[in-house]
Amino acid sequence: MPYPRLIPCLDIGGGRVVKCIRFEDRRDVGDPVELASAYSEGGADELVLLDIEATVEGRATLLDVVRRVADSIDIPFTVGGGLRRVEDASAFVESGADRVSLNTAAIADPDLITELARRYGSQAVVVAIDVRGGVVYSHAGTRPTTLDAATWARRAEECGAGEILLTSIDADGTRFGYDIAMTRRVVAAVNVPVIASGGAGTAEHVAGVLRVADAALVASIVHDDPSQLPRLRQAVSACGIELRPAAQGAARV
Repeated sequence: MPYPRLIPCLDIGGGRVVKCIRFEDRRDVGDPVELASAYSEGGADELVLLDIEATVEGRATLLDVVRRVADSIDIPFTVGGGLRRVEDASAFVESGADRVSLNTAAIADPDLITELARRYGSQAVVVAIDVRGGVVYSHAGTRPTTLDAATWARRAEECGAGEILLTSIDADGTRFGYDIAMTRRVVAAVNVPVIASGGAGTAEHVAGVLRVADAALVASIVHDDPSQLPRLRQAVSACGIELRPAAQGAARV
C-alpha cells in the first residue's frame, strides 16, 4: 500500500509565495525557489505550485518560476493556475512539472480532463476542488457553482482525473484543522487518491486527515520556518502514521 504523502503547497502571487486565510488576507512568506529547495531537502514527498492569480487575471502561469523550481528540486511537483487548454498543460510539463492541476477550466469543460489524461496519462492529471459550505467554487474561490464536492469529484474521476486536490476554503489558513467530514465524503465517492488541503495547524491535524485521505497539503504550518518540516514529519510519525522514510524521497517522473 502506498505511503501517505506530506506535500507543502506554494501559492504564488506576484512571483512570490504568499499565504492567505480563507483565500483572503494575503501575506508574503518568501521566494518560491528558496522554499521549494528547503522543502525538497527537508523531506517533502512532493510539492504543489499554484499560481493563484493566473485564472482570475486571465493569464498564463509564471513559467519562469516553474522552470526555476524544477531546476532546484529532486522530488515530483504539480503545477496549477491559469490552465485553460491542452497547450497550457504542455507548457507546464515542458517547464518541468510532473503533474498538472486544473480547477476552473475543468468545471467549464470536463472534456479537457479527458484530453489531458489521454495525452499525459491519468496519473499526471490533478483536479483541484475548492469548497465552501459544501459548494464548489471556481476562479480561485471567488465564484460559487451549483456543484456538490463529492459529486463533482466522482465526475472528474470518470473524465480521467488521476487525483483530487480537495481544499476547504473555510479552513484554509486558519490552522484549526482540516475539514475531516468533507474529506471523508469525497474519499468515499472516488477510487483515486485524494489530497486534503486547508487548516493544518499541528502534527495531530495532519495525522488525523492522513487516516482518511491519501495525502495532506501543508502551508502555513511550515512556511514561517521551513526547517520545521523534518520535525513535522517526525511528529506525524509519532502519531502512528507511517510516512515514507525521508532519505528515500520520491523519485521524479
